[in-house]
Amino acid sequence: MLPTENRLRRREDFATAVRRGRRAGRPALVVHLRSGATDPHAPGESAPPTRAGFVVSKAVGGAVVRNKVKRRLRHLMRDRIDLFPPGSLVVVRALPGAGDADHPQLARDLDAALNRLLGGGAR
Repeated sequence: MLPTENRLRRREDFATAVRRGRRAGRPALVVHLRSGATDPHAPGESAPPTRAGFVVSKAVGGAVVRNKVKRRLRHLMRDRIDLFPPGSLVVVRALPGAGDADHPQLARDLDAALNRLLGGGAR
């Protein structure tokens, strides 16, 4: 499970990551990244943690399928959260094909999207 301090919860933060961040698409998902965004809600002088959120619509499947996809994505992101600069906002949006994708396929798509975003690959 993704730790509480790394969860993206506010609608404004989702909108910031999607509208102002960079994105990388793969067949099963799209990753939006807003690097090093400052968190106006965080108290103190320390750098805010990286936060990740997930968007899984009804186009992916029924409730059971959507929850399975969200659990898989949270598990995959937990191991990769340290790759991002502090204060980053990450939104992973599952596409309709994510419901049929197995765990290794989701991992490959997520890794490819993250490599493109963090490695500075061309769009």
